[in-house]
Amino acid sequence: MNTQRILAHFQESADLKLQSAAALSQPISQAIELMFGALSNGNKILACGNGGSAADCQHFAAELVGRFERERFPLPAISLTTDTSILTAVGNDYSYREIFSKQVQAFGQAGDILLAISTSGNSGNVLAAVEAALEREMRVVALTGKDGGALAKLLTDADVHINVPHNRTARIQEVHLVTIHAICDGIDVALFGGDENE
Repeated sequence: MNTQRILAHFQESADLKLQSAAALSQPISQAIELMFGALSNGNKILACGNGGSAADCQHFAAELVGRFERERFPLPAISLTTDTSILTAVGNDYSYREIFSKQVQAFGQAGDILLAISTSGNSGNVLAAVEAALEREMRVVALTGKDGGALAKLLTDADVHINVPHNRTARIQEVHLVTIHAICDGIDVALFGGDENE
């Protein structure tokens, strides 16, 4: 394969990350504060998304329940993308649109956070989960791309929208991953202060 094509992937990814840094640092900071506040009050974080975004949800939950970069007590986070029996039962008995919203209704409580990830902002099952979360007086942190889609219109002033200004799904997902790492780091710093490398 032409190495120039490979280099172009790296260049486009790096350029978008640098462009996004200034635009997204404030909403990422707000997401950290929101999540830290919920965790400090004994609440939990639920996460949902499809495909690569489902993997991001699992990654995020693993970093909180296990650890990110420092030893600490486990933090309550649940990826709603992992229980195949629930996903297939709800998908079969109701509809694919409800695979996350049913779980939000079962596990979500007032004060919890829903991390909703959709590169288009138009994933029907993620939208249904957000609607269920808002009905349960949960707060939402949304990671989207493009123009934010229908998801952007569902959010309230109490929620946080982290929108990657790009149209290419792969690039959006790459910025979402950096965002997730920044959030995990921010939660750790809020819990323990400083930098363990200092």
